Amino acid sequence: MATLIPALSICKPRMTSGERRFAERAGEKLSDEYLIWYDVPIGAKQLHPDFVVLHPVWGLLILEVKDWRLSTLHKADKDAWQITVDGHIKTVASPMLQARQYAHQVVNTLARDQQLVYGEGPHQGKVAFAWSCGVVLSNISRKQFTEAGLGAVLEPHRVLCSDEMSEAVEPEALQTRLWGMFEYHHGQPLSAQQIDRVRWIMFPQIRIPDQTSLFDESDAEAEVPDVLRVMDLQQEQLARSLGTGHRIIHGVAGSGKTMILNYRAEYLAQASSVEKPILMLCYNEPLAVKLGATIHAKRLGQKIQTANFHRWCRQQLVKFKQELPDSRLPADAFFTDMVQRVIDAVADGRIPSGQYHAILIDEGHDFAPEWLQLLTRMVDPETQSLLLLYDDAQSIYQKRRQNFSFKSVGIQAQGRSTILKINYRNTKQILRAASLLAADLLTAHDSGEDSIPTIAPVGCGRDGPEPLVIAEPTVRQLAEQVAAWLGQAHAEGFAWGDMAVLCRNWRGMDDCAQALKRQKIPHQVRKRSGEFSPNGNHVHILTLHASKGLEFPVVALLDASATESGDENDPQEKARLLYVGATRATQKLVLARSC
Repeated sequence: MATLIPALSICKPRMTSGERRFAERAGEKLSDEYLIWYDVPIGAKQLHPDFVVLHPVWGLLILEVKDWRLSTLHKADKDAWQITVDGHIKTVASPMLQARQYAHQVVNTLARDQQLVYGEGPHQGKVAFAWSCGVVLSNISRKQFTEAGLGAVLEPHRVLCSDEMSEAVEPEALQTRLWGMFEYHHGQPLSAQQIDRVRWIMFPQIRIPDQTSLFDESDAEAEVPDVLRVMDLQQEQLARSLGTGHRIIHGVAGSGKTMILNYRAEYLAQASSVEKPILMLCYNEPLAVKLGATIHAKRLGQKIQTANFHRWCRQQLVKFKQELPDSRLPADAFFTDMVQRVIDAVADGRIPSGQYHAILIDEGHDFAPEWLQLLTRMVDPETQSLLLLYDDAQSIYQKRRQNFSFKSVGIQAQGRSTILKINYRNTKQILRAASLLAADLLTAHDSGEDSIPTIAPVGCGRDGPEPLVIAEPTVRQLAEQVAAWLGQAHAEGFAWGDMAVLCRNWRGMDDCAQALKRQKIPHQVRKRSGEFSPNGNHVHILTLHASKGLEFPVVALLDASATESGDENDPQEKARLLYVGATRATQKLVLARSC
């Protein structure tokens, strides 16, 4: 079965009957090697062909679908057609001209990637795979097409007629008709890496966020990077097919949950004309800063609001002139009181419910049930657009971790939950080390669709160096060793901003900062809100708790064997923290342990 992106259930409401029929037949009749995109914008110019079909052997095919009947056609030539629309004659571009223009623009863009073109010979500089375009006439049979003389304006072999995509058509016949649209069959089959490069160029929306600006079609001299990162097909299918209503994504660390969150927010912001804003929430303040920076870079700040949960609660109290808690309260009591004040104010109408067109929640595993119940009331009841991202293995706040069903807090996501098992962030060496630190924390179990499963991660197979283990008697000595290791990583080509040191407490952060200062390494210590700059060219020093949701190419866990006063008797809590810290590293990891 071919992969249709977005899923047919999501596409159907906006498809014409002919588009729907073609999508159904292609999905049923073509093999799973076929990738088919429906009405997905292509490139910086946001081209919108009806269908893009990609096959590793056959190549690339652009299709335009027309539901016209012979009775609606008045005049046709190779450039323009006259059709009847609502009783009036309208002149439109020839469907073949449309398809051809789309195909040429797409192929010309793909040809700028040196890994997709012939490097020498008579076809030097041209794409090294076959491509073509065609037209689907969903209400005109082959006999009608021939008798009406339409072959004079549409090349017959480039047309799929209504009777050639009926339920009874054989898969081989449909495939033969589609690939008969090609005049030339040349080149080598596309590799999996080349298919990802094609997707990276055609669909900027699915690029990993740190590569969104590396290739701008407005720059005629720009080249595609040698190394690129793009959503995998499951992630793209999920991101484009979320649809309306409440949705839950259970995903392991590094499975792309936050990337899908960003894609969804951008899609909603661009597709929505409603006045209500979109809200992106998380628990961790540094992650909220990073999410906000991404939204600001895309110039979507007027439509999308980002905050960590407690900052949002404070904003609600201030905006609707509600009294804040006593500032003399201890921090935990202050935040608990603040949340309860918002819950009470929403309940009695002092703070209005339904304020947001959509709410997207990252780090849902760190949200208390009553927080989730509050947020379900803040979504516009007409859209009911709520997306919750969850990974129970990263739930590091024990006092908020409890058994509950999503239905019990108002989240109606039965039949609309997805599991992402593949970890793309970490090399297999780092993931193996993180899994050892996690001990039995990652033992997979299902809890029913409406409850919270634990998911064991599956590595993507990316190789890297084995994590380094450093052992010293004191934290201060460990910090000196970590500083030297970071200096070596910088000499290998890593920027200071690509590095992070994750500590269990502020004492370790201070020791690390002093060690980096002695070696004249730029650094920033994040102890309080507002002290994290995601794009700064300095080593980031954070607690393990504050690192959650972030990632860095180079990570050091300082004093990874230490225990705190609250967890000597709870090794699982320690394992959760170490697992979270280790999975922040994408390329290099050091475990600095007291001996």
